[in-house]
Amino acid sequence: MNIVYFLQNILNGLSIGSVYAIFALGYTLVFSILGIINFAHGAVFTLGAYCTYALAVGDFGLNGLLAGMSLPFSLPFPVALLGGSVMAGFVGVLVERLAFRPLRAKGADPLLALVSSLGVALILVNCLQFLVGAEIYSFPSDIFGSLPMAMIFKMDGKILAVRTVQLIILGVSLAMLLVLAWFMNRTRMGKALQATAENPETASLLGINVDRYILSTFFISGALGGLAGTLIGASFGLAGPYFGVSYGLKGLAVIVLGGLGSIPGAVLGGLVIGLGEAFLPPDYSSMKEAVAFVMLFVILLARPQGLLGQKTIQKV
Repeated sequence: MNIVYFLQNILNGLSIGSVYAIFALGYTLVFSILGIINFAHGAVFTLGAYCTYALAVGDFGLNGLLAGMSLPFSLPFPVALLGGSVMAGFVGVLVERLAFRPLRAKGADPLLALVSSLGVALILVNCLQFLVGAEIYSFPSDIFGSLPMAMIFKMDGKILAVRTVQLIILGVSLAMLLVLAWFMNRTRMGKALQATAENPETASLLGINVDRYILSTFFISGALGGLAGTLIGASFGLAGPYFGVSYGLKGLAVIVLGGLGSIPGAVLGGLVIGLGEAFLPPDYSSMKEAVAFVMLFVILLARPQGLLGQKTIQKV
């Protein structure tokens, strides 16, 4: 294996793997508090990408109810990214209000909340398709301003192509992971979220408003999902309202691989799967979508709790 091929795949794997990690963290935060997988997370991922597109381009596309409509302004990509993520966060709050809180208040079986979130996901995606159509959208080539589309390096007679969007994805992803780590471990709200995840009843007795922190968790989860959706969309395009479905399944593979409820595990799982996809031989590129689940199957055979998950202690 030559050094250029190795470096190219490392860069590709880290950039896409870091996005997988951010997306999976949204799943992990909700699961750590409620013990439930939020199946609407993939729809929030998609909505965040489309919201950022609308804010950055100022146009809603060629089809759907909003065809031909445009905003009176267009925002720089960093501002649009922030705006799209915040909007996705509020959609996450809406999901909590519609799919989780009513059932939690009635003490319903957690499985019902999971099915309810799946129903909300389908409603959101179908509404999005009705509004903007099913066409593929691509961010403009000048979305990053005067930055070059790629940087070319020659090493040992080989060409190493570094796409600007890859560096931006990697930088934004790493920055968000560091901010989230600081937030969870260094702020009062982050510690309250951890206490709520550890034991909601005890946290409530200590004066923590559990419902408020659950709502905050859904906002953070939605914002992370929207951020991940935009980064994927900026790199590969928006392949229709259902493009978040496959990434939603991959996000589930990431959190199970890393260990359910483990934040470091979600990060590690995302990077492992990203690198695994990057080093897949070109002749097998059509099998890229299966990489995450093959790795998941192999690792869980040896370690059922995931890479950084804790074994469940059964009380007798």
